[in-house]
Amino acid sequence: MATNIGQYTLRLDQSPSIIGSAAIGGKKEAEGPIGRMFDIVNNDALFGQKTWELAESEMQHQAAQKVLDKCNLAPGDIQYLFAGDLLNQLVASHYGLRELGIPFFGLYGACSTMAESLILSSMLVEGGLAKKVMAITSSHFCSAERQFRFPLEYGGQRTPTSQWTATAAGACIVAECSQPPYVRAVTVGCIEDKDVKDLNNMGAAMAPAACTTIKRYFQDTLTGPDNYDLILTGDLGQVGSDLLIQLLQREGYDIKKKHADCGLILYDQRTQDVHAGGSGCGCAAAVLCSYIIPAIKEGKIKDMLFIATGALMSPVSVQQGQSIPCIAHLLHLSSTPNPKPQGGNL
Repeated sequence: MATNIGQYTLRLDQSPSIIGSAAIGGKKEAEGPIGRMFDIVNNDALFGQKTWELAESEMQHQAAQKVLDKCNLAPGDIQYLFAGDLLNQLVASHYGLRELGIPFFGLYGACSTMAESLILSSMLVEGGLAKKVMAITSSHFCSAERQFRFPLEYGGQRTPTSQWTATAAGACIVAECSQPPYVRAVTVGCIEDKDVKDLNNMGAAMAPAACTTIKRYFQDTLTGPDNYDLILTGDLGQVGSDLLIQLLQREGYDIKKKHADCGLILYDQRTQDVHAGGSGCGCAAAVLCSYIIPAIKEGKIKDMLFIATGALMSPVSVQQGQSIPCIAHLLHLSSTPNPKPQGGNL
Protein backbone atom coordinates (compact mmCIF):
# COMPACT_ATOMS: atom_id res chain seq x y z
CA MET A 1 0.00 0.00 0.00
CA ALA A 2 1.02 3.62 -0.49
CA THR A 3 2.46 5.59 2.42
CA ASN A 4 2.00 9.28 3.14
CA ILE A 5 5.39 10.95 3.52
CA GLY A 6 5.09 14.37 5.13
CA GLN A 7 2.18 16.56 4.12
CA TYR A 8 2.26 16.49 0.32
CA THR A 9 4.07 13.36 -0.88
CA LEU A 10 2.83 9.82 -1.41
CA ARG A 11 5.34 6.99 -1.46
CA LEU A 12 4.16 4.20 -3.79
CA ASP A 13 5.42 1.17 -1.89
CA GLN A 14 4.57 -1.24 -4.74
CA SER A 15 6.49 0.91 -7.27
CA PRO A 16 4.31 0.68 -10.41
CA SER A 17 6.21 0.30 -13.68
CA ILE A 18 6.00 2.29 -16.89
CA ILE A 19 6.13 -0.74 -19.16
CA GLY A 20 5.98 1.12 -22.45
CA SER A 21 6.09 4.54 -24.03
CA ALA A 22 5.67 6.10 -27.47
CA ALA A 23 6.35 9.57 -28.83
CA ILE A 24 5.26 11.38 -31.96
CA GLY A 25 6.66 14.61 -33.38
CA GLY A 26 6.21 16.97 -36.28
CA LYS A 27 8.82 18.28 -38.71
CA LYS A 28 10.24 20.99 -36.42
CA GLU A 29 10.45 18.58 -33.49
CA ALA A 30 12.19 15.97 -35.64
CA GLU A 31 14.84 18.56 -36.52
CA GLY A 32 15.67 19.05 -32.83
CA PRO A 33 18.34 17.28 -30.72
CA ILE A 34 16.19 14.23 -29.87
CA GLY A 35 14.19 13.98 -33.10
CA ARG A 36 15.77 10.65 -34.04
CA MET A 37 14.33 9.12 -30.88
CA PHE A 38 10.66 9.62 -31.82
CA ASP A 39 8.68 6.54 -32.72
CA ILE A 40 6.75 8.36 -35.44
CA VAL A 41 7.59 11.59 -37.30
CA ASN A 42 5.26 13.27 -39.76
CA ASN A 43 6.56 16.14 -41.88
CA ASP A 44 2.96 17.05 -42.73
CA ALA A 45 1.71 19.35 -39.97
CA LEU A 46 -1.85 18.30 -40.79
CA PHE A 47 -1.06 14.61 -40.32
CA GLY A 48 -3.26 13.88 -43.33
CA GLN A 49 -6.28 15.65 -41.82
CA LYS A 50 -8.32 18.70 -42.86
CA THR A 51 -7.75 20.87 -39.76
CA TRP A 52 -5.05 21.48 -37.15
CA GLU A 53 -7.40 20.21 -34.44
CA LEU A 54 -8.04 16.94 -36.25
CA ALA A 55 -4.28 16.64 -36.80
CA GLU A 56 -3.77 16.74 -33.04
CA SER A 57 -6.43 14.05 -32.59
CA GLU A 58 -4.61 11.92 -35.14
CA MET A 59 -1.38 12.31 -33.17
CA GLN A 60 -3.09 11.05 -30.03
CA HIS A 61 -4.58 8.10 -31.89
CA GLN A 62 -1.21 7.16 -33.39
CA ALA A 63 0.60 7.51 -30.06
CA ALA A 64 -1.94 5.30 -28.30
CA GLN A 65 -1.77 2.65 -30.99
CA LYS A 66 2.02 2.73 -31.08
CA VAL A 67 2.47 2.18 -27.35
CA LEU A 68 -0.05 -0.68 -27.47
CA ASP A 69 1.88 -2.27 -30.32
CA LYS A 70 5.21 -1.88 -28.51
CA CYS A 71 3.77 -3.62 -25.45
CA ASN A 72 1.99 -6.31 -27.51
CA LEU A 73 -1.34 -5.24 -26.02
CA ALA A 74 -4.82 -4.57 -27.37
CA PRO A 75 -7.14 -1.74 -26.25
CA GLY A 76 -9.12 -4.28 -24.24
CA ASP A 77 -6.06 -4.96 -22.09
CA ILE A 78 -6.11 -1.39 -20.76
CA GLN A 79 -8.57 -0.79 -17.94
CA TYR A 80 -8.46 3.02 -17.81
CA LEU A 81 -7.20 5.85 -19.98
CA PHE A 82 -6.16 9.31 -18.74
CA ALA A 83 -5.72 11.85 -21.52
CA GLY A 84 -5.59 15.59 -22.07
CA ASP A 85 -4.64 18.38 -24.42
CA LEU A 86 -4.78 22.18 -24.64
CA LEU A 87 -7.95 22.58 -26.67
CA ASN A 88 -11.37 23.63 -25.39
CA GLN A 89 -13.31 20.70 -23.92
CA LEU A 90 -10.32 18.40 -24.66
CA VAL A 91 -11.54 17.80 -28.19
CA ALA A 92 -8.17 16.49 -29.41
CA SER A 93 -8.35 13.67 -26.87
CA HIS A 94 -12.05 12.96 -27.33
CA TYR A 95 -11.91 12.69 -31.11
CA GLY A 96 -8.55 10.95 -31.22
CA LEU A 97 -9.27 8.21 -28.68
CA ARG A 98 -13.00 7.59 -29.07
CA GLU A 99 -12.51 4.46 -31.21
CA LEU A 100 -10.39 2.65 -28.61
CA GLY A 101 -13.31 1.84 -26.34
CA ILE A 102 -11.23 2.22 -23.15
CA PRO A 103 -12.84 3.71 -20.00
CA PHE A 104 -11.77 7.33 -20.26
CA PHE A 105 -10.86 10.20 -17.93
CA GLY A 106 -10.28 13.58 -19.58
CA LEU A 107 -7.73 15.79 -17.81
CA TYR A 108 -6.81 19.44 -18.09
CA GLY A 109 -3.59 20.50 -16.43
CA ALA A 110 -2.14 22.42 -19.38
CA CYS A 111 1.56 21.51 -19.76
CA SER A 112 1.42 19.57 -16.46
CA THR A 113 -1.00 17.02 -17.92
CA MET A 114 1.59 14.30 -18.59
CA ALA A 115 2.65 14.29 -14.95
CA GLU A 116 -0.97 14.49 -13.79
CA SER A 117 -2.02 11.54 -15.95
CA LEU A 118 0.97 9.45 -14.85
CA ILE A 119 0.31 10.19 -11.17
CA LEU A 120 -3.34 9.13 -11.42
CA SER A 121 -2.43 6.03 -13.45
CA SER A 122 0.18 5.06 -10.87
CA MET A 123 -2.22 5.58 -7.98
CA LEU A 124 -4.79 3.26 -9.55
CA VAL A 125 -2.20 0.54 -10.11
CA GLU A 126 -0.65 1.04 -6.64
CA GLY A 127 -4.05 0.72 -5.01
CA GLY A 128 -4.85 -2.51 -6.82
CA LEU A 129 -7.73 -0.92 -8.73
CA ALA A 130 -6.21 -1.59 -12.14
CA LYS A 131 -3.43 -3.66 -13.69
CA LYS A 132 -2.76 -1.57 -16.79
CA VAL A 133 -3.55 2.12 -17.34
CA MET A 134 -2.65 4.41 -20.24
CA ALA A 135 -1.59 8.06 -19.91
CA ILE A 136 -1.42 10.24 -23.02
CA THR A 137 -1.16 13.94 -23.85
CA SER A 138 -0.63 16.07 -26.94
CA SER A 139 -0.34 19.60 -28.28
CA HIS A 140 -0.13 21.18 -31.73
CA PHE A 141 1.48 24.52 -32.49
CA CYS A 142 -1.14 25.64 -34.99
CA SER A 143 -4.22 24.60 -32.99
CA ALA A 144 -2.83 26.19 -29.81
CA GLU A 145 -1.95 29.46 -31.56
CA ARG A 146 -5.45 29.68 -33.03
CA GLN A 147 -7.07 29.13 -29.64
CA PHE A 148 -4.84 31.09 -27.26
CA ARG A 149 -3.26 33.81 -29.40
CA PHE A 150 -3.89 34.54 -33.09
CA PRO A 151 -4.47 32.39 -36.18
CA LEU A 152 -1.23 31.91 -38.12
CA GLU A 153 -2.63 33.96 -41.01
CA TYR A 154 -2.64 37.03 -38.75
CA GLY A 155 1.15 37.11 -38.75
CA GLY A 156 1.48 38.32 -35.16
CA GLN A 157 4.97 38.85 -33.74
CA ARG A 158 6.17 36.74 -30.83
CA THR A 159 7.94 38.30 -27.86
CA PRO A 160 11.42 37.11 -26.71
CA THR A 161 9.89 35.48 -23.61
CA SER A 162 7.34 33.46 -25.59
CA GLN A 163 7.67 29.70 -26.05
CA TRP A 164 6.92 27.48 -29.03
CA THR A 165 4.04 25.05 -28.54
CA ALA A 166 5.28 21.61 -29.56
CA THR A 167 3.53 19.61 -32.24
CA ALA A 168 3.97 16.33 -30.41
CA ALA A 169 2.32 13.61 -28.37
CA GLY A 170 3.45 11.06 -25.81
CA ALA A 171 1.80 7.94 -24.40
CA CYS A 172 2.73 5.61 -21.52
CA ILE A 173 1.32 2.41 -20.09
CA VAL A 174 1.59 1.98 -16.31
CA ALA A 175 1.36 -1.53 -14.86
CA GLU A 176 2.27 -3.52 -11.77
CA CYS A 177 5.91 -3.51 -10.63
CA SER A 178 7.95 -5.49 -13.15
CA GLN A 179 10.61 -3.37 -14.89
CA PRO A 180 12.09 0.15 -14.92
CA PRO A 181 11.17 2.93 -14.85
CA TYR A 182 9.50 2.54 -11.46
CA VAL A 183 7.26 5.26 -10.03
CA ARG A 184 8.49 5.46 -6.44
CA ALA A 185 6.76 8.60 -5.16
CA VAL A 186 4.52 11.46 -6.27
CA THR A 187 3.85 14.96 -5.04
CA VAL A 188 0.61 16.53 -6.22
CA GLY A 189 0.91 20.28 -6.69
CA CYS A 190 -1.30 23.05 -5.36
CA ILE A 191 -2.48 25.95 -7.49
CA GLU A 192 -0.07 28.91 -7.31
CA ASP A 193 -0.92 32.41 -8.53
CA LYS A 194 1.71 35.16 -8.37
CA ASP A 195 -0.43 37.64 -10.34
CA VAL A 196 1.46 37.20 -13.62
CA LYS A 197 -0.77 38.29 -16.51
CA ASP A 198 1.55 38.08 -19.51
CA LEU A 199 0.31 35.32 -21.81
CA ASN A 200 3.65 35.41 -23.60
CA ASN A 201 5.72 34.71 -20.49
CA MET A 202 4.58 31.31 -19.27
CA GLY A 203 7.97 30.54 -17.75
CA ALA A 204 7.70 33.38 -15.23
CA ALA A 205 4.15 32.34 -14.34
CA MET A 206 4.96 28.64 -13.81
CA ALA A 207 8.37 28.78 -12.10
CA PRO A 208 6.96 29.59 -8.62
CA ALA A 209 4.66 26.54 -8.80
CA ALA A 210 7.61 24.32 -9.72
CA CYS A 211 9.65 25.79 -6.88
CA THR A 212 6.92 25.13 -4.32
CA THR A 213 6.33 21.52 -5.39
CA ILE A 214 10.04 20.65 -5.50
CA LYS A 215 10.66 22.27 -2.11
CA ARG A 216 7.74 20.37 -0.57
CA TYR A 217 9.02 17.09 -1.98
CA PHE A 218 12.50 17.67 -0.59
CA GLN A 219 11.07 18.58 2.81
CA ASP A 220 8.69 15.61 2.92
CA THR A 221 11.31 13.05 1.87
CA LEU A 222 14.33 14.51 3.68
CA THR A 223 16.24 14.48 0.39
CA GLY A 224 17.90 17.13 -1.78
CA PRO A 225 19.30 17.69 -5.28
CA ASP A 226 22.33 15.47 -4.60
CA ASN A 227 20.06 12.43 -4.21
CA TYR A 228 19.05 12.56 -7.89
CA ASP A 229 20.80 12.27 -11.23
CA LEU A 230 18.35 14.61 -12.91
CA ILE A 231 15.70 17.15 -11.94
CA LEU A 232 13.63 17.59 -15.10
CA THR A 233 10.99 20.27 -15.48
CA GLY A 234 8.58 20.73 -18.34
CA ASP A 235 8.12 23.22 -19.71
CA LEU A 236 9.62 26.32 -18.15
CA GLY A 237 11.82 27.24 -21.09
CA GLN A 238 14.85 29.46 -20.58
CA VAL A 239 13.15 32.26 -18.65
CA GLY A 240 11.33 29.95 -16.26
CA SER A 241 14.33 27.66 -15.76
CA ASP A 242 16.58 30.55 -14.78
CA LEU A 243 13.93 31.82 -12.40
CA LEU A 244 13.35 28.39 -10.84
CA ILE A 245 17.05 27.99 -10.07
CA GLN A 246 17.07 31.40 -8.36
CA LEU A 247 13.92 30.68 -6.37
CA LEU A 248 15.18 27.35 -5.08
CA GLN A 249 18.55 28.85 -4.19
CA ARG A 250 16.69 31.23 -1.88
CA GLU A 251 15.11 28.17 -0.24
CA GLY A 252 18.52 26.58 0.27
CA TYR A 253 18.47 24.13 -2.67
CA ASP A 254 21.03 24.39 -5.49
CA ILE A 255 19.66 22.41 -8.45
CA LYS A 256 21.70 24.12 -11.19
CA LYS A 257 23.97 21.14 -11.91
CA LYS A 258 21.09 18.64 -11.88
CA HIS A 259 18.38 20.63 -13.66
CA ALA A 260 17.19 20.30 -17.24
CA ASP A 261 13.97 21.42 -18.91
CA CYS A 262 11.97 19.62 -21.60
CA GLY A 263 11.39 22.93 -23.36
CA LEU A 264 15.16 23.32 -23.77
CA ILE A 265 15.76 19.68 -24.75
CA LEU A 266 13.19 19.34 -27.53
CA TYR A 267 14.58 22.18 -29.67
CA ASP A 268 18.00 23.64 -30.44
CA GLN A 269 17.72 27.31 -29.48
CA ARG A 270 20.77 28.19 -31.57
CA THR A 271 19.39 26.89 -34.86
CA GLN A 272 15.62 26.76 -34.33
CA ASP A 273 13.54 29.89 -33.81
CA VAL A 274 11.69 28.97 -30.63
CA HIS A 275 12.60 32.07 -28.59
CA ALA A 276 12.53 31.00 -24.89
CA GLY A 277 12.08 27.28 -25.70
CA GLY A 278 9.33 24.74 -26.17
CA SER A 279 6.03 24.29 -24.34
CA GLY A 280 2.66 22.58 -24.66
CA CYS A 281 1.23 19.31 -23.35
CA GLY A 282 3.14 17.40 -26.00
CA CYS A 283 6.55 18.87 -25.17
CA ALA A 284 7.14 17.23 -21.77
CA ALA A 285 5.27 14.12 -22.94
CA ALA A 286 7.42 13.64 -26.04
CA VAL A 287 10.71 14.27 -24.23
CA LEU A 288 9.76 11.89 -21.42
CA CYS A 289 8.52 9.13 -23.72
CA SER A 290 11.25 9.30 -26.37
CA TYR A 291 14.37 10.25 -24.41
CA ILE A 292 14.01 9.92 -20.64
CA ILE A 293 12.19 6.61 -20.19
CA PRO A 294 14.62 4.70 -22.47
CA ALA A 295 17.55 6.27 -20.56
CA ILE A 296 16.14 4.94 -17.27
CA LYS A 297 15.55 1.51 -18.79
CA GLU A 298 19.16 1.42 -19.97
CA GLY A 299 20.47 2.47 -16.55
CA LYS A 300 21.83 5.81 -17.79
CA ILE A 301 19.56 7.55 -15.27
CA LYS A 302 19.08 5.87 -11.90
CA ASP A 303 16.95 8.31 -9.93
CA MET A 304 15.26 11.45 -11.19
CA LEU A 305 12.44 13.86 -10.52
CA PHE A 306 10.00 14.72 -13.31
CA ILE A 307 8.10 17.94 -12.61
CA ALA A 308 5.60 19.07 -15.24
CA THR A 309 4.16 22.56 -14.88
CA GLY A 310 0.96 24.04 -16.27
CA ALA A 311 -0.51 27.50 -16.76
CA LEU A 312 -4.21 27.10 -16.02
CA MET A 313 -5.64 30.06 -17.91
CA SER A 314 -8.19 30.11 -20.72
CA PRO A 315 -8.67 32.52 -23.63
CA VAL A 316 -11.65 34.06 -21.79
CA SER A 317 -9.79 34.55 -18.51
CA VAL A 318 -6.91 36.27 -20.30
CA GLN A 319 -9.27 38.54 -22.23
CA GLN A 320 -10.92 39.52 -18.95
CA GLY A 321 -7.58 40.56 -17.49
CA GLN A 322 -7.30 37.73 -14.98
CA SER A 323 -3.94 36.55 -13.66
CA ILE A 324 -2.55 33.14 -14.63
CA PRO A 325 -2.86 30.41 -11.95
CA CYS A 326 -0.28 27.64 -12.32
CA ILE A 327 0.46 24.16 -11.00
CA ALA A 328 3.32 21.65 -10.91
CA HIS A 329 3.13 17.90 -10.30
CA LEU A 330 6.15 15.73 -9.44
CA LEU A 331 7.08 12.06 -9.88
CA HIS A 332 10.16 10.27 -8.58
CA LEU A 333 11.16 7.85 -11.36
CA SER A 334 13.85 5.24 -10.74
CA SER A 335 15.70 2.31 -12.24
CA THR A 336 15.05 0.37 -9.02
CA PRO A 337 11.84 -0.17 -7.03
CA ASN A 338 11.26 1.16 -3.52
CA PRO A 339 13.01 -0.62 -0.66
CA LYS A 340 11.04 -1.35 2.47
CA PRO A 341 9.77 1.89 4.07
CA GLN A 342 12.20 3.48 6.54
CA GLY A 343 10.73 6.49 8.30
CA GLY A 344 10.46 9.60 6.16
CA ASN A 345 13.28 8.80 3.76
CA LEU A 346 12.90 7.52 0.24
